Amino acid sequence: MPLHFNIRDLISGRTVESDRIEYKRGWNPAAIYRSICAFANDFDDIGGGYIIIGIDAPEGRPVLPPAGIDEDTIDHIQREMVGFNNLINPVYFSRVSVEDVDGKKIIVIWVPGGQNRPYEVPDDISAKIKRYGYYIRWMGNSVRANKQQREELIYLSNKVPFDDRPNTQASADDISFTLLKEHLRLTNSRLLEWTEAHSKSEVLRQMELLYGPPELEYPKNVALMLFADNPERFFPCTRVEIVHFPKGADDPEFFEAPAITGPVPQIIRQTLLYLRATVLKEKIRKVKGQAEAVRNWNYPYEALEEVVANALYHRDYQTREPVEIRIYPDRIVVLNYGGPDRSIKPEAFNHGVILPRRYRNRRLGDFLKELDLTEGKATGIPTIRKSLSINGSPAPEFETDEERSYFLVALYIHPEFIEEPDGVVNGVVNGVVNGVVNELLNLIAEFPGNRVPFFADKMNVPARSVQRWLETLRKEKKIEYRGAPKTGGYWEI
Repeated sequence: MPLHFNIRDLISGRTVESDRIEYKRGWNPAAIYRSICAFANDFDDIGGGYIIIGIDAPEGRPVLPPAGIDEDTIDHIQREMVGFNNLINPVYFSRVSVEDVDGKKIIVIWVPGGQNRPYEVPDDISAKIKRYGYYIRWMGNSVRANKQQREELIYLSNKVPFDDRPNTQASADDISFTLLKEHLRLTNSRLLEWTEAHSKSEVLRQMELLYGPPELEYPKNVALMLFADNPERFFPCTRVEIVHFPKGADDPEFFEAPAITGPVPQIIRQTLLYLRATVLKEKIRKVKGQAEAVRNWNYPYEALEEVVANALYHRDYQTREPVEIRIYPDRIVVLNYGGPDRSIKPEAFNHGVILPRRYRNRRLGDFLKELDLTEGKATGIPTIRKSLSINGSPAPEFETDEERSYFLVALYIHPEFIEEPDGVVNGVVNGVVNGVVNELLNLIAEFPGNRVPFFADKMNVPARSVQRWLETLRKEKKIEYRGAPKTGGYWEI
């Protein structure tokens, strides 16, 4: 059966961190099953991992084209795996897919974090005398757990991450097959073709999103977060609330934007689209004696993207509080209820590298990464800092409390924009222009001779929005329409 991810993206490490992938040149049951056990135990709650057989990886880097697996041995390997799976204690069945890469067959074993951990497996699963042990992933390797780690594994047996738990208040009927198929389309998954001949429940099971026997199956929480039309039915306050304070925090005047709701990926995209359309501005300043103009944003989009996506990723979906975004004249504050892991000291956010031990929503993060909405683990804060630094913006501030009940991020406006009044447009070179309109203007300059559908596709927005922004630019005499409207024309600067 095909798996839900794109094999090229998996091998490249684009959708899954490299330390969650183990490559094997050939079929070595002893080592492979120690790794299956280690990934199933999911000691760090990062979502298990993947074992790819048929690709060599000296020093951890996959070599392509792959060595491949002899096609005559694939059926034998799969039959052996059925027996070996029953030797894991408790029994554990991974997902297996045969993939074609550069004309060679490889075997991909997907090992999600198990519901019944801790698991133990024989040191050599094919040996006559079997000596069992608990295995975990440690520093990118599958190692036998020591006494302290075994005790922690036992403690974790009752702590399945919330997003990976079944929701007994829901059913597969609450999952939108349309949203599910759209996700598979966006991620270029081979499973999309499989959906035409299989039921929604079968697809959900293949994606490890259903739990229980067929007569009493429940969707996992992550499935409802991603593919329910209205996740707020199951997770109250799953929305983003945006409040503007045009005269600052001390003034009673404020206005609220409509709450942004829906599946989590939609919330992230719509929130970013709103901020890009209503908040982001760019100043382009010509420097005497220099060919290139100096460009600065009031807030770099990359920083906002990370803050918003991570707020929804790390949110505590059992807390009845929305993600709040407060927009002041000099800063944007994003408040997320559900603080960081207790292994991180509060002062670490403003100094040094953040290395959390465990993740609250391990499966949700995987799906968001497949959609390019989040980056790899522990990269959010470094990305925010870097994008702000490149833009010349002040450093961000991070805040939480000892109880880890919330996490607050403050992004401060670029100094060039502090004295600028809202809505001033001084032309292409010296102006402060609306973020998306300016982006459209840049696209027209970069791709002259194109029409509305082209720009709508490039910006991933409706054609009507592009038409409205084009009209704004035309009225400001920044662009002109060339050609006859009836026979076809285009916009140019």
